[in-house]
Amino acid sequence: MELKYGEKEIKEAKLEKWPNPNPEKIYTINITFPEFTCLCPRSGYPDFATIKITYIPDQYIVELKSLKLYLNKYRNMYISHEEATNRIYDDLYSLLQPKFLEVIGDWNPRGNVKTVIRVSSEDQKEKTIT
Repeated sequence: MELKYGEKEIKEAKLEKWPNPNPEKIYTINITFPEFTCLCPRSGYPDFATIKITYIPDQYIVELKSLKLYLNKYRNMYISHEEATNRIYDDLYSLLQPKFLEVIGDWNPRGNVKTVIRVSSEDQKEKTIT
């Protein structure tokens, strides 16, 4: 069966970086992706979240369409809340090397359990210091 246009774009998606148009300034970029979905690795049931990304760019910014397609790649992936949130953080940090990065996975309740996962470059610095 032939892939539909959007499915093909998602399958081939790769995060892209662009040069920061104002590297001399310190400014914050906030991105919200309210329709994130993946599959529970245990049950196979869908999990839904709002992914919130906040970063202070250095030399690069993320190209937004590539980010959208990258995040949509998770929809058929069996992955835990913790692993998904941390992988998004790791991939963005590796690509951009920003001055600051925070990724929050705000997961919809399932089975009466609400989960929020937060990964921040500030916390990573504290870990390496102690």
